Amino acid sequence: MGRRPTTKHDGHAPGAIDPSVLPEAINSNQASSTRGGERARAELSFENQSLLGALFGQFDANLVQVENRLNVYIHARGDQLLIEGTQDAVARARETLITMYDRLAMGQDLDSGAIESLIAMSNEPTLEGIISGEKEEPPIMIRTRRKTIVPRSATQITYMRSLSRDDIIFALGPAGTGKTYLAVAQAVSQLMTGSVQRLILSRPAVEAGEKLGFLPGDMKDKVDPYLRPLYDALYDCMPPEQVERRIESGEIEIAPIAFMRGRTLADAFVILDEAQNTTREQMKMFLTRFGQNSRMVVCGDPRQVDIPGGDRMSGLTDAVEKLEHTEGFGTIRFTAADVVRHPIVGRIVEAYEGK
Repeated sequence: MGRRPTTKHDGHAPGAIDPSVLPEAINSNQASSTRGGERARAELSFENQSLLGALFGQFDANLVQVENRLNVYIHARGDQLLIEGTQDAVARARETLITMYDRLAMGQDLDSGAIESLIAMSNEPTLEGIISGEKEEPPIMIRTRRKTIVPRSATQITYMRSLSRDDIIFALGPAGTGKTYLAVAQAVSQLMTGSVQRLILSRPAVEAGEKLGFLPGDMKDKVDPYLRPLYDALYDCMPPEQVERRIESGEIEIAPIAFMRGRTLADAFVILDEAQNTTREQMKMFLTRFGQNSRMVVCGDPRQVDIPGGDRMSGLTDAVEKLEHTEGFGTIRFTAADVVRHPIVGRIVEAYEGK
């Protein structure tokens, strides 16, 4: 692992702009008329030059992305970067670049989505040290066979901590925030380490506002279309042949919620997806399946209820109201700001929520 980037001036910790170059006003008129404060600049240098290609991106695309999002100017000179802009913007750009470098140094992926998330988190005081674990806490990450997953939003930090701590977790919020994906990743991680013996993934077989009619095939063929998002998350965390083998052996079970009735789910990591489409009776039945040495994650968006009839209360909403403050339960609420898909998805969610 390469050393973390350093500032041009010695004696100042990475992640904080060197006060000897802050503030540096171009002139009093420019400083006062620039939104966000006076103009400033900071310089970073990187010792592990083998990471610079991935850090800068093809044709410096990663640097351009940081420039455009934070309204700063970044100039690359060999293994050094000069950042110029307002004080706040320079601080955020510098923190983002340091965290990008840390991510690469630990062998993790760095794509435009990851960079977008790091930029969004650069406003959060928890960003520095999340990946490297340098603030007296272990790094926040989930290790699976195919990848190591780190948080991509401030709320994901809280969620990932809850996934490793609480018995039953309600994950609420819009699509694209990582609710189901992170739950599946945590489940796969615990299955691999042997802390649970089974992984059970479920969801109600409710059509999203459309009638699909008769579906051919056996029971598995009929329910698979509803469960496809869970398969996709599994295949992203485990090699496909392992997923199929574990499904055949019963270590991984994917089934509609109706199949949970009458069971006690011990030594299992249990995930209920699209939980907003359960009735109150279904939710009570599901939650009372909880057994020894188990963990449950209930994911859903209370604003996207597709229960037939339209006047029935969502079992998810009812359960959160009844159990949110009960010992052993954790409740995580995501918003459009936590969307980690393409940035336009967050804007779509905000538009439909009337923000």
